[in-house]
Amino acid sequence: MTFVRLSYIAVLSLCLSSLSAQTSALDRPRNLTLSELSRSFQTLARRVTPSVVKVVAVGYRILEEGESEEPGLASRQQSSGSGVIIEPNGLIVTNAHVVMAAQRVRVTLPAPLPSNSPNRSVLKSNSRTVSAKVVGLDLETDIALLRVEETGLAALPLADSESVEQGQVVLAFGSPLGLDNSVSMGVVSSTARQFRADDPMIYIQTDAPINTGSSGGPLVDAEGNVVGINTLILSQSGGSEGLGFAVPSNLVTSVIEQIKRHGRVIRGEIGVKVQTVTPTLAAGWKLAQNWGVVVADIEPESGAEQAGLQIGDLIISLNGKTMENARQFNVNLYRPAAGDTVRLEVERNRQRLFVPVKVTERPGEAERLSNLSTLEENLVSELGVFAVDMTGKLRDQFSAIRQQDGVLVTSRYSEGPVLEEQFRAGDIIYAVNRIPTPNLKELRRILKTLKTGDPVALQIERQGRLQFLAFELP
Repeated sequence: MTFVRLSYIAVLSLCLSSLSAQTSALDRPRNLTLSELSRSFQTLARRVTPSVVKVVAVGYRILEEGESEEPGLASRQQSSGSGVIIEPNGLIVTNAHVVMAAQRVRVTLPAPLPSNSPNRSVLKSNSRTVSAKVVGLDLETDIALLRVEETGLAALPLADSESVEQGQVVLAFGSPLGLDNSVSMGVVSSTARQFRADDPMIYIQTDAPINTGSSGGPLVDAEGNVVGINTLILSQSGGSEGLGFAVPSNLVTSVIEQIKRHGRVIRGEIGVKVQTVTPTLAAGWKLAQNWGVVVADIEPESGAEQAGLQIGDLIISLNGKTMENARQFNVNLYRPAAGDTVRLEVERNRQRLFVPVKVTERPGEAERLSNLSTLEENLVSELGVFAVDMTGKLRDQFSAIRQQDGVLVTSRYSEGPVLEEQFRAGDIIYAVNRIPTPNLKELRRILKTLKTGDPVALQIERQGRLQFLAFELP
């Protein structure tokens, strides 16, 4: 008998013991048989399966380090993952990385479950594939909300992930490696796993096998409630090694509610970088406590600076709630809306101060990227680049640029023409053959007047310096 089979039987034995221990004292005590346990998992799978979907997205993706030697190179790609129906009217949760920058999203809805007739086919009925719209996404939590024009779908409830405990039996559903609607079983390895100290993002860790393609599928408890959304694995082989991670359902609920309300996730900030007080830091500063939050940096002209906070201040509480670490502080700043005022209790030079600080909206990475090179309409095929108008919001991200108007290159298309000198992400196009290009529409108009072989001389700004790119139009 292999180690894998021994481990599986050990898990089943634990499940039997657990279920047996939960028998009411008024009931006649008895041990569940292995076949009864098996039937309970079969019932659970039949309940969850109609709510699990396969997601396929086609679009442009910026190649990561290692995939290309050139930064900012975009390629047309197809990605697939999983999702779970959370509302009967067609709302589906998946991972943001599955549908990021997608031009088309298709969802395969599960077929009705076959009857229990002994003559039924073991092969599933034909599933339905429908178009889906991305309602919104959040890169920080890697959660996206999709909508399909369907009603009466089987939906699963999002549970309270605060009630999840280490050692609890969970099942992971999804389409690993494109294999539709698979299920695996395991336990909760950790209820709140962080990858970096003070990171506000936490995950439920599980040893339920999760593989590529499972992203976005549900992690469910023994009642069939969603306790997390499968998101990533840690692996040296590329396959599941028992280190799977899911976004807790409470965090998913918060993100989805904001997307439904605003179309995006709005997070607050006051313009400070904070760190957790360690015992060593407390000893070095001779603090009365070896826990809490210290202000490490303050952004100029931020709400924190205007309120008079100082580097080295110890933050004791936020709106009356004791702050034990930096992660807790950052998470609690998600909740106040932009324009609200939070009340900080601060210790400075062994004196307690109460400081009101105005909350401002933190710029969203997903919003920035969705405005840059995520739609086919941003592709300038003649030059092989994705580009956008240099708007006021974009200008603010550059320390100094030579002109107010122009066209910003956000990435280069991997299948575009090969030029003698290629464009780079961040280039700003100011003119074509001395004709100004204040916006993308004008750039396209000028290029349409040229034909293959015509000389093209572009004035661009690259890393703060002006230069010309000259070539024949491919």
